[in-house]
Amino acid sequence: MTRPFVAARVLVSHRRSQASDFILALFLAGIAGASNAGGFFALGQYTSHMTGYLSQVADSLVAGNLLIIASALLAIAAFTTGAAFSTFLVNWARQRMGRRQFALPLAVQGACLGCFAFGGIFTAPSGRLFALACLCFIMGMQNATITKISGARIRTTHATGMITDIGIECGRALYRLFQPHSAVRADRAKLRILLSLVGTYVLGGIVGALGYAVAGFYFSLPLAALLLALAMPAFASPPRRRRHGVHRPGIQPQRPGP
Repeated sequence: MTRPFVAARVLVSHRRSQASDFILALFLAGIAGASNAGGFFALGQYTSHMTGYLSQVADSLVAGNLLIIASALLAIAAFTTGAAFSTFLVNWARQRMGRRQFALPLAVQGACLGCFAFGGIFTAPSGRLFALACLCFIMGMQNATITKISGARIRTTHATGMITDIGIECGRALYRLFQPHSAVRADRAKLRILLSLVGTYVLGGIVGALGYAVAGFYFSLPLAALLLALAMPAFASPPRRRRHGVHRPGIQPQRPGP
């Protein structure tokens, strides 16, 4: 039991490495894929696809469908609020809770997924809107959390960007094939990471689709448990507070500003 406990604490530690970023991103990509596919089965909508919601707003404005406009705006607002709340938690925990700065938003996401598991008890349209907003909020939180953790190198719910980067690296490799003496070359390590994340996202989507088809909203409970299992070990050790006015190099990684 000790080894998984320590491994989970390392994954959400304030001391980051590319390896821990990658492993954590794989976990979160799988959960994102399962939640997104499950959201489609439960609600009929992909809850991390903000481009689609923006398109819905534009199309529905022309068609005059106010209900779809309101639903799409709610999804966008919830996703944005989730990203903002995650960023707030990371910055707040960095000052108040030391090494728990990344564990806290993951724990909140797990709690929110647990709440989403009971969204199916609402049969009225307002209940479905609550479930939609809840899942979009979680997706926004997760995307912002891994963005902050990895220094904006990874976004687990932004498959469009990852697939674009895969295409770019494939284009570089193709150019290198035709021009072997060119300085242009593919970043194979980056390509492997991107392919792994996309593959994990798809695998999570398959698991989520099957799980939600069988268990409905309650399939969110094991996903919530996994997030909580990643976050909770960090709370078992006492927080390390920084002294006011004293900067200790190496404690905090260099990240973009808040």
